[in-house]
Amino acid sequence: MQFFLDTLAGAVTGVITGFGIGGGTLLILWLTMARGTDQLAAQGINLLYFLPSAVCALVSHIKNRRVLWRAVIFATVAGVPVTVFAAFFAAGIDTSVLRRIFGGFLIAVGISELLRAVRKTDVR
Repeated sequence: MQFFLDTLAGAVTGVITGFGIGGGTLLILWLTMARGTDQLAAQGINLLYFLPSAVCALVSHIKNRRVLWRAVIFATVAGVPVTVFAAFFAAGIDTSVLRRIFGGFLIAVGISELLRAVRKTDVR
């Protein structure tokens, strides 16, 4: 039964990721809350999960000529070193602190999205 639930969670988060909504965040929540996976392990699994999803999306975007290559180069040059630093930094932080930081991040994103939705519906 657990295999079925894990497969279902993977499929649902995969579909949500395909829509660009943030299925990886939900995958981390599933792994940590429902499966009891350690936060760092869940983040690692999420990164591995993201790679094939990103490749599929990139192929589709390249095919449809939606890739801004100058932005890709800038993001890669800036993002890779920061990601390496952040990974080493996160590895040295206690799991309970990481969970709080992640929870705070989710709350901040949720509030931001709610405020954006309110501004869009505010017709004058």
